[in-house]
Amino acid sequence: QVQLVESGGGLVQPGGSLRLSCAAEGNIFSIHSMGWYRQAPGKQRELVANITSGGTTTYGESMQGRFTISRDNAKKTVYLQMNSLKPEDTAVYYCNAWIDDAWYAYWGRGTQVTVSS
Repeated sequence: QVQLVESGGGLVQPGGSLRLSCAAEGNIFSIHSMGWYRQAPGKQRELVANITSGGTTTYGESMQGRFTISRDNAKKTVYLQMNSLKPEDTAVYYCNAWIDDAWYAYWGRGTQVTVSS
């Protein structure tokens, strides 16, 4: 019954910014962590950013200093602020989360981010 709903993707110029949102919907008691991964055509999926229930954040190497992950616990939502975007940031961005006592992670359907002039 749990699903992750992503929004905020789109087309942006190099150097521009986008803000992605991911809302966890359903009967949820606790979200242990939420994060973002991305995958470009012909490339493997890579970590973008992750945030735990305790507020600990982790970023992929190419994202450090440009991207910021945050959360709104009341809304069960995680955000990804992306600044100084580069063409190589073009990818499908997927939200993931570890919720309650599930034995597997939940994944969103993905949202396309395209950085091009």
